[in-house]
Amino acid sequence: MTDILADDAAVLAAAAAFAPKLRAGAEERDASGALPYRELEELARTGLLGMRVPTTLGGAGVSTETVAEVFRVLAAADSAVAQIPQNHVAFVDLLFRTGTPQQREFFAGEFLGGARLGNALSERGTTTSRAFQTTILPRGDDVVVNGTKYYSTGALTAQWIPVFGKDDNDEVSVAYVRRDTPGVVVEQDWNAFGQRATFSGTAVFTDVVVPAEHVLRQPYRTLAGSTFGAFGQIIHAALEVGIARGALTDGVTFLREKARPAHGSGFTRAIDDPHLRRLAGELEIDVRAAEALLVSAARAVDTASTPDEITHARLEVAAAKTFAGRVALDVASRIFDFSGSSAADRKYGLDRHWRNARTHTLHDPARLKELALGTFLTTGEGPDPANTLI
Repeated sequence: MTDILADDAAVLAAAAAFAPKLRAGAEERDASGALPYRELEELARTGLLGMRVPTTLGGAGVSTETVAEVFRVLAAADSAVAQIPQNHVAFVDLLFRTGTPQQREFFAGEFLGGARLGNALSERGTTTSRAFQTTILPRGDDVVVNGTKYYSTGALTAQWIPVFGKDDNDEVSVAYVRRDTPGVVVEQDWNAFGQRATFSGTAVFTDVVVPAEHVLRQPYRTLAGSTFGAFGQIIHAALEVGIARGALTDGVTFLREKARPAHGSGFTRAIDDPHLRRLAGELEIDVRAAEALLVSAARAVDTASTPDEITHARLEVAAAKTFAGRVALDVASRIFDFSGSSAADRKYGLDRHWRNARTHTLHDPARLKELALGTFLTTGEGPDPANTLI
């Protein structure tokens, strides 16, 4: 039975209740490469998958600020599992921004019932990760999807997979494909050193027939200059802020419970060493700054309506995402300064935070966000309205 969450407060409470369940098995899942089937089933029951369904269609219709906080809390517990619904929430947003009334009503029922979207976006062997060879072509009253996608986060166990491809006008359309449709194959071949439980394998679509009413026809025509890209990016920022918080929490726990004082320090407990306490404070300041920037950016997205406000929101998110990545990598590395060689023992799993941060920060180049911010600062020129990564 899936809970129906009524408002932002209920959504935040559901995330807070679910996070400890994720945290309980995070180290074991990372070490063994186990796939989180049970955790995803529990996620569906929480009602969080319907949090962005508009109130007019029975959902909570929560703010961007609430979405960011949900992902921050979940990522602090287990960033790999927390990343799986990132695509879901982003592509729910896409559907409710650009879908027909009939599509919105149909999929609202799916999401409120616990159905989850996977991802079939990026391809290999193309000029960029957003250039598509996958096709979505009409056949009678339906369309037929053909193509191969990589980094298909969550597609293996999703009920629906949004597939991005070129339509008969050579423009990007998006087919929402049922996972069990004949011709859909999702391979369990994700082999990265971090974010191991994200199910980001290969998805292959061979003559997959999809009803035309499940296709968003050229949605990007209406999204240029909107906050759509910023909304998706702030979830990625929240994941990295969560990694930083989780790493610091585990590092301080190790300092308090496991670390031995350095020889010659004069202390009987490592936690009494003022240098280590100062380090904990330094890292705490950085994490708090990343958390504050995340909230500021989320609020900017929520309040943006004019072109200038939208540009401001996009740049706020670019700053939040870039800083979050820096902090996550730095904190996940420097927590090892709390201890000696014992912290490197794989049984403690402290290395997973850095591996997760390094893997996730590869998702979108920070240098392009820094360039966009610097260009605006020096010339007043805003980011390309069609660029959904900034």
